[in-house]
Amino acid sequence: MCGIVGYIGHREAAPILLEGLQRLEYRGYDSAGVALVHRGRLRVTKAAVRVAELRALVGEDSPAQVGIAHTRWATHGEPTDVNAHPHLDAEGRIAVVHNGIIENAEQLRAKLTAAGVEFASDTDTEALAHLIAARLRDGASSLEDAVRGALLQVEGAYGIVVLDVRNPGELVVARNGSPIVLGIGDNSMFVASDVAALVRYTQRVVYLDDGELATLQAGDYRTSTLQARRTDKTPTEVELTDEDYQLDGFDNYMRKEIGEQPEALRRALRGRLDERFSTAHLGGLRLDARELRSIRRVKFLGCGSAYYAGQIGASLVEELARIPADAEPASEFRYRNPVVDPDALYVAVSQSGETADTLAAVQELTRKGGRVIGAVNAVGSAIARECGSGVFLHAGPEVSVASTKAVTNMSTCFAMLGLLLGRVRDLSVADGRRMVTALDALPGRIEEVLREEKQIAETARQFADARHMFFVGRVRGWPVAREGAQKLKEISYVHAEAYQAGELKHGPIALIDASMPSVVIVPDDELLAKNIGTMEQIKARGGPVIAVTNATLPAGLADAELHVPTTEPELDPILFGIPLQLLAYHLATALERDIDKPRNLAKSVTVE
Repeated sequence: MCGIVGYIGHREAAPILLEGLQRLEYRGYDSAGVALVHRGRLRVTKAAVRVAELRALVGEDSPAQVGIAHTRWATHGEPTDVNAHPHLDAEGRIAVVHNGIIENAEQLRAKLTAAGVEFASDTDTEALAHLIAARLRDGASSLEDAVRGALLQVEGAYGIVVLDVRNPGELVVARNGSPIVLGIGDNSMFVASDVAALVRYTQRVVYLDDGELATLQAGDYRTSTLQARRTDKTPTEVELTDEDYQLDGFDNYMRKEIGEQPEALRRALRGRLDERFSTAHLGGLRLDARELRSIRRVKFLGCGSAYYAGQIGASLVEELARIPADAEPASEFRYRNPVVDPDALYVAVSQSGETADTLAAVQELTRKGGRVIGAVNAVGSAIARECGSGVFLHAGPEVSVASTKAVTNMSTCFAMLGLLLGRVRDLSVADGRRMVTALDALPGRIEEVLREEKQIAETARQFADARHMFFVGRVRGWPVAREGAQKLKEISYVHAEAYQAGELKHGPIALIDASMPSVVIVPDDELLAKNIGTMEQIKARGGPVIAVTNATLPAGLADAELHVPTTEPELDPILFGIPLQLLAYHLATALERDIDKPRNLAKSVTVE
């Protein structure tokens, strides 16, 4: 959520900052702003506008070589021009951009107001600018020391960049619970909340840890803790390039990323399937066969689509390894004082690796001695570093707010985890070989689904007038239904609810009528007859049915059928999710929604 970009060096700062903000638009925002320093003067341009409009406001005439920029997703205060970042102190000396939430902001504002400070905005961030300025007036030896002293008074999450108009030769950066990455250039230093804003200029990066600060100058940087102990972070190379974030002729990133799923899945599978022993290799787990056999339970923790992928993973682990497994929203787990089982394996699932609720769950597990691994798509992310081991998703950059290829890769990685756990237990060689063969063929099966896009788009247009929809699934189909409903809600704004098929008649069926289409997940498995019965119940009450199926259904039962190729039953949930992505996409397109930037949502949710 929100986007931060900063630059100091020998080049013009404004184009770099604005380009960086444009790369971070996918994170979700409602206002944007830039602060530039040139010849001792601070120029701030900010408004409740999109980055393209901000670019026009900033213009192209600034020779400034240092600056900070921000896209804001409102938490404290409405999305207005005055609440947009950067925020300044009363003298206009200090400019701050901030991601996160300062939990004791009201107390800090009250204290500052009592000292005579007049606030210009409703934000928590403005308090930081005043605190830092006060430290400098009180004799702090440097901007870094002033920032450190101010942050010692702060409770909550933050990723900040601070600029002092009287000391334009450096920027001070700090992180606690909100991602910050430094980019190391040639006599240039960059800072951003996401590596996407940096890769056009450099692949050498430094990830700050929680409780860490950095002071940047054009040709150097230094890192330290909040307690002023040096940390001497070493840059690492990222494999991503500027080309990875291009649209390549597509209208939006979501459609591009749906089409990238076969190749993304091949990356996730490459080198991980063992035909000789009919198992999977997941070296990032760092667990040998004895440790794998000691696992007595598996729990997946994630938020939103990652949680639903975790539900698919739990089903796969139970089916393949016969180990009790379940999934739980990380946002609930962190607050309910959970009993941590020393014989359990906890799997923290997050595309960005920065999801605040999931990171907090990991930290709680670590504190209580739990065995936790990460399943993330960002190597240097906070969850990856906190866990120290896990499964990298290899999905490539995912820009659209609505996750597609990352969710598919999550579920597939969990299938490999289930296969690995099963093969050190009682899963036979024959069943292992069956799963290896099916996993290897999965990218091709997804390509078959994508070739059905024209029919899926027609179905979407057929039902585009619906204001409500049910998504119904049974056992393996239940998390697929939940993820399908989520996709439809988040990008089309059509109200959708997912129900377990067996629960439909225990209340929700009262809502079924001719205006309420139901999307029913119908695999050709041992529950086919049950799912046909569910469709008949819906049809008997006048409800339209869209069947997502790899079975041959009775003629005329469904009003529309979205066909999925056959795979092994355990992997059906992975394939069945693809047509639901396309259904949501084309329905939202028919409604002329902003596909990549759905209202009120952000890609990486780094606040509560």
